[in-house]
Amino acid sequence: MSGGCAVGIICMKREQLIVSALDHGTVIDHIPCDRLFEVINLLHLEQMTSKVTIGFNLKSNKMGTKSIIKIADRFFTDEELNQLSVVAPNVSLSIIRDYEVVEKREVCLPDELRGIILCNNPKCISNNEPMRTLFHVTNKQQGIVRCHYCNHEQHIKEVKLV
Repeated sequence: MSGGCAVGIICMKREQLIVSALDHGTVIDHIPCDRLFEVINLLHLEQMTSKVTIGFNLKSNKMGTKSIIKIADRFFTDEELNQLSVVAPNVSLSIIRDYEVVEKREVCLPDELRGIILCNNPKCISNNEPMRTLFHVTNKQQGIVRCHYCNHEQHIKEVKLV
């Protein structure tokens, strides 16, 4: 192939991956490589019928290596983004409409997590009664959350999703 790539085809050019542009959808960037498959499972990307492009172990000035996901015709709710923040905090999210980035933001832990993670204290009432879990994020930088019901603290990397 001389010069460039046909539209919609992935090709290599000077050690850079070229992927067709996204006309409408979401780009999730700066995903830690060790969390990519958790993000894929969380967002149920295997069930998607629209185009999904996944990049793994890509060079990143910010992180060393990163992963990226481009999802055509899909936009996420705040609840889904809160779940994403648990699995992969501090990812960048870009909303694309008509081939333009119309919104870009960093997905970070909210102050409270409702019905997203389980308490790892087996004696907690939330594990023994039918109720929605509630956690307060006590330290966003270190990823520490505290159960509203039993005050048990745990690290975000050690939690299990509901």
